[in-house]
Amino acid sequence: MSYQKMLLAAGAALAICAGTAQAQTFRFAAEAPATDSQVKAAEHMNELLAEKSGGTLDLRIFAGGTLGNAQAVITGTRGNTVDMFVTGSSNLSGLKAEMGMLDIPFLFQDGDHAYRTLDGEVGRALLDQLDDVGLKGLAFWENGWRQITTKDRIVAKPEDLAGMKIRTTGAPVHIKAFELLGANPVPMPIGELYTALEMGTVTAQEHPLGVFMSAKFFEVQDNITLSRHAYSPLVVAMSKAKFDALAPEQQQMLIDAAVETAAFQRQLNSDALAGQVAELRAMGKTVSEDFDQTPFVAATAPVREGFIAEFGGADKLEAIDALRD
Repeated sequence: MSYQKMLLAAGAALAICAGTAQAQTFRFAAEAPATDSQVKAAEHMNELLAEKSGGTLDLRIFAGGTLGNAQAVITGTRGNTVDMFVTGSSNLSGLKAEMGMLDIPFLFQDGDHAYRTLDGEVGRALLDQLDDVGLKGLAFWENGWRQITTKDRIVAKPEDLAGMKIRTTGAPVHIKAFELLGANPVPMPIGELYTALEMGTVTAQEHPLGVFMSAKFFEVQDNITLSRHAYSPLVVAMSKAKFDALAPEQQQMLIDAAVETAAFQRQLNSDALAGQVAELRAMGKTVSEDFDQTPFVAATAPVREGFIAEFGGADKLEAIDALRD
């Protein structure tokens, strides 16, 4: 090799090293309050990134919807004005319809079934679909099991939901499920929900208990039914353009940190659940843990059939069923 070629090779190697070591700070958006486990998870991910990258990769976390609601943040990330976000998987179903299958009522047998799905081939295939819309799916985190809360009643049977105005996400499967149960679903961003409950625009809502607590919905809701009617995953994703611009080892650090954080956050939620129930009862709230899912499963069965007819995904749903114990 000539001296000139040796210099060029050395220069290229130095450039690669410099690119790898270059400090990167990513604006990370979360709609949940700073006390929520998903924000604590983002902080944990940031700690992992610091360790893995020697301090060259860093997250600047914006909680409480300060960068906008879910749809604004998704749009901003696709347009490179936001770098990274965590949001409910249902918020991405408008871009990739198959993502909405995860919110089909009673799809998952239990938490372990959900984790096997999301951390396995089905989950990765769903995340990889986001490449087509300018996003890089890094991992699934956990919003948790959705529970029904109301102002004036415990929900024990489908008839208890008749005519009830209940806030849901905008996911078609959520809306259809509550329509089949006789309720009047009203989609709205979480940032508007407290006021809507306070003013009576809606009288009920359904969220995982951790979000219910961190958003202080207990101040305007008195009855909690642990219905576990759907498991709600979170998606951690970033701008694909910014991901692709990173060195391969930096890309892997981001993926590894996000995946490792999933286990951390799931454990946070699991550890908190019993304490949250006890805290609500100490406030004088009514918490029902005795919920018979059977009539609700029967009433909402057409949701899955309708999803397949409109959006496809039968193969993935069969793969999810195969992962049951």
